[in-house]
Amino acid sequence: MLLAIDIGNTNIVLGVFDEDRLVQSWRLSTERQRTADELGIWVCQLFEHRRLDLAAISGVVMASVVPQLTGTTVKMAERYLGREPLVVEGRIRTGMPVLYDAPTDVGADRIVNGVAAFERYGRPAGKAVIVVDFGTATTFDAISQAGEYLGGVICPGVQISADALFERAARLPRVDVRRPSAVIGRSTVGSMQSGLYFGYVGLVEGLVTRMRAELGASAACVATGGLAELIGPETAAIEVIDRDLTLHGLRMIWAMNQGEGLPGLR
Repeated sequence: MLLAIDIGNTNIVLGVFDEDRLVQSWRLSTERQRTADELGIWVCQLFEHRRLDLAAISGVVMASVVPQLTGTTVKMAERYLGREPLVVEGRIRTGMPVLYDAPTDVGADRIVNGVAAFERYGRPAGKAVIVVDFGTATTFDAISQAGEYLGGVICPGVQISADALFERAARLPRVDVRRPSAVIGRSTVGSMQSGLYFGYVGLVEGLVTRMRAELGASAACVATGGLAELIGPETAAIEVIDRDLTLHGLRMIWAMNQGEGLPGLR
């Protein structure tokens, strides 16, 4: 069994795989001051609650965009699981050529998402892929029909925009990000929610349309991230919502680095 850990700016997502089957996943809030012992207690309690055997974990793979927690999580895995994690960074094999001008600038989570999206939705259909990740930032990543990471777009996340409205406009309240009943708001809160929600729907549709024009109109579009299930169903631009995309990408990269390989990946 494999434990996959995705450390993001807003959430830490953990998944347990039995071979290629995702048995269980959890989404926890990211607290940068957590110690290795606190993380270890979390993991032990989560496994106990789901009646999973911690001793059955034979490998750990992780990606992190929070440097403060990378080393902490490595120590946790070594101390509580007795395993040295495979950290997706540097020269770790991912099987995906990165054509960014500065390849090391690309966040590990974006490469991991690209690997999973291409293998699950691109390669089988012979298509390029666009990945929309609704996280702290909303990112759009382009994967060519040949399985190459081409680049993408980075926008402020929905929650960042909501917080900015509250912090920078003295008379505007803090609002939850949710789908309002109508585009035309009849109150300040309703107007703000419409701008945040339908504004992001329009942003997604506009960017995906422009990216498809560069990649080819048939490019598949996959959404993931914490708000994917809120924004994704509103637009036909997004064809698939895969909330566990990053975990599956981590599993694939783990398998490749154990010599198991995946079809076509190099």
